[in-house]
Amino acid sequence: MSSPLLEIWEAASASPYQTTVSKNSQFAVGFILLLLAFILTGIFGLNRSLVNLPLLGVPASLAFGFGAVYMICAVGVYV
Repeated sequence: MSSPLLEIWEAASASPYQTTVSKNSQFAVGFILLLLAFILTGIFGLNRSLVNLPLLGVPASLAFGFGAVYMICAVGVYV
């Protein structure tokens, strides 16, 4: 009895996962995103308006979120 899931699992082992950002550049990407988030948040804080929310607020939030994840991946979490 052959399982289709087992066949997919074995076929996937032949092609390993390739990350979008390599392990060696995760710190730089995370740092740049966090710096960009800090700058955009500062500009948004100086000129708060409804027009600036999608132009500055949302990109700052996304840059902070992805930057934090990349920075955690780069430096590791040791508890």
